[in-house]
Parts: sequence; structure tokens; C-alpha cells
Amino acid sequence: MIQFKILKKSKKSSARLGILKTPHGEVETPALVGVATQASVKTLTSEEAQRTKTQMLIMNTFHLHLKPGEKLVKKHGGLHKFMNWNRPIMTDSGGFQVFSLGFGKDLGMSKILRKTSNTSIEKGQQPKLLKITDEGVLFTSYIDGRKIFLGPKESIKIQEALGADIMFAFDECPPPNAAREYVEHSLARTHVWARMCLKARKSKQALYGIVQGGSFEDLRRKSAEYIGSLPFDGFGIGGEMGVDKAWMFKMLKGTTDLLSEGKPRHLLGNGYPEDMPGIVRGGIDTFDCVVPTHHARHGVAFTSVGRLDMKKTKFLGDKKPLDPRCECEVCEHYSRGYITHLLRAKEVTPLRLLTFHNLFYFHSLMEALRKEIKKGKI
Repeated sequence: MIQFKILKKSKKSSARLGILKTPHGEVETPALVGVATQASVKTLTSEEAQRTKTQMLIMNTFHLHLKPGEKLVKKHGGLHKFMNWNRPIMTDSGGFQVFSLGFGKDLGMSKILRKTSNTSIEKGQQPKLLKITDEGVLFTSYIDGRKIFLGPKESIKIQEALGADIMFAFDECPPPNAAREYVEHSLARTHVWARMCLKARKSKQALYGIVQGGSFEDLRRKSAEYIGSLPFDGFGIGGEMGVDKAWMFKMLKGTTDLLSEGKPRHLLGNGYPEDMPGIVRGGIDTFDCVVPTHHARHGVAFTSVGRLDMKKTKFLGDKKPLDPRCECEVCEHYSRGYITHLLRAKEVTPLRLLTFHNLFYFHSLMEALRKEIKKGKI
């Protein structure tokens, strides 16, 4: 199980400083959780990931179920031993794949709608490659085309075999352009699944319930009140919350205000550097985001002067580190010019270097925000 202790609450916002205790160590919150989808932070070893200041990782239940399979992971002693990671681990439920491999794939969209959509997903509408029912979801494997059923009971069973410190309840992440009736129906189903997940749990692993509701403020409140009334060990906040960032942060605070103060709150799949202060002010304790690793694999470095596209030739003659203010081992030993050369030569090494730097930079930002809360500035 887990224990969560609030060390300091802000007088200016909903921000709080805390310690999340797990069977595999403590996490200073608020914190960014590193993404290790298939039991690996892409391009890094587990030892390297630890040196980026990563305190906790989140892994993907659905993808690990497909390969190598939870039985094999369990045979290796669980995720911690399998990947040689002695710090805390979360596993998501597979609920996000209901969207990403469904309407997300059909329409080529992410869960965050960048602009107003001309089309909407109506109640009863189904994606092409999976079928959503009240019992669960019938997926089509992207590996061999076989049918795979995943519901609340199946998700919990897989997560228990994987052995994470914190599991998430199975839910449906609705598409961002879903009509209100679709979201209402989806939310009712997610709430039923939440109860089923609690009933299905047999282990002592912590279990978080997930608040959904799309960008509809009243549905978010309804979900927060309902999920918050159930005996979960913590809470996840999923889905998208509108195009406008100001509205998203308002929705976020409105959601966390309704959740038990003494339990940890995790924001699923959000976290650009410019969003971090708003996320923290909204009362979030942990959040995960692929941004630092995904952008690194596309040659982008996050720095104190903004994002740098290291593929550009203008950096070839640059002897400075990626960020002169950064204390990571990449900035200590390698120049912008060298990294740009490697990228343009199609080497794999710069992907590792940029991933390491980006994660270290993101975690350093979170360290700074924790200090700001401690000083009473946020």
C-alpha cells in the first residue's frame, strides 16, 4: 500500500508539498512521473533514468499485456526486477488505449483538441478497430490482428501480475470531440467499472480511481464527487479539459477541490514546461507526460531559453552546451555542435543525449516549483 503526507499547503493556490511513500521508496511531490510505456524509458537504461532525477515511472498495461505478457513479467519477479528499477512504479489501466487505438486512430487526433472540430462523436458511435461495451472493450491487436478483450477485471488482474506499486482503475478516455450525450454515457460506464475494479482487486497494491467528464464542467464535478466517494487510495484525472489553457486549469482546480485532501492526485498525460505552474497550482501531486522523451527523439531540446531544434545547421558551430544553466551530465560534457552533427549523421546517440537532458531539465523545473511552494510563493 501507499501513504501520503502533506507537508505544506499554499495560501495562494491549491498547491501542496508532500511525500508519497510506496513499497519501493518515497516520492517528493509535486512530481513529474517518467513514461516507460513498455518497461523502458526510450533510449535510456534504468540507471540512466535514475540519474535524470526521475523518482517514479508509469508503464502501459495494454502494451505490456501484448508483449511480453504479464505472465512472463511475473516470472521475472515483476516489473521492478524485470527492468532493474528499484523506485516506485505506476501502471495505467489500458483505458487511454480505448481512445488512442479507437477514435484517436480513426480521426488522427490526440486527446487534446488543438482547435474546434467540425465533427462530433455521437452516443452509440463505435471506432473501427475496437468495440466498446458495458462489460469492457474488444481490441484488435496491432501486432497480429487477434481480438483481445479488456475489462475492469482483466485490467486489474494484469496490473496485479505486473506488480506495480500503484494501479489505475479501468476507464474509457472519451474523444475530445465527443458530444455531451456520448460523454454522459461513457462516464456512467466508467463509474460502474470503477466499482468493479475495487471489487476485483486481490493484492495490496494501491489503486487509483479516474475522474473523467471531458470538457463539460458539470460532468467533471459529477465524476469527481462520485469517484471521490469510493474507497480508492488516490485519484487520477484523465481526458481532455478544453482547448483553452485557462479553462483547463479552472477545470483542474474545480476537480481537485472535490477530491479528498488527504489522498494523492495524479494528472494523466499532461505536462509541457509552461503548464507545470498551473498544474501545481491546481492541486496536482503527480503527473505524467511523454513530452520530454518524445520531443527528444525528434531532435528538440528544452532549455531555459526555450525549445531548440537541434537538427538545424546553425548549431553546428556552436560550442555551448544545450543549456548553459543546466547541470546534467550531457550539458557538462557535450556541445550543441556535436549533438547537431550526430543528428544530421542519423546516429542514435543524440536521441539518448537529448532524452537525458530533457528529463533532467523537466525534473529540475519541478524541484524549483517545490521550493517555491516551500517559500510560500505559489
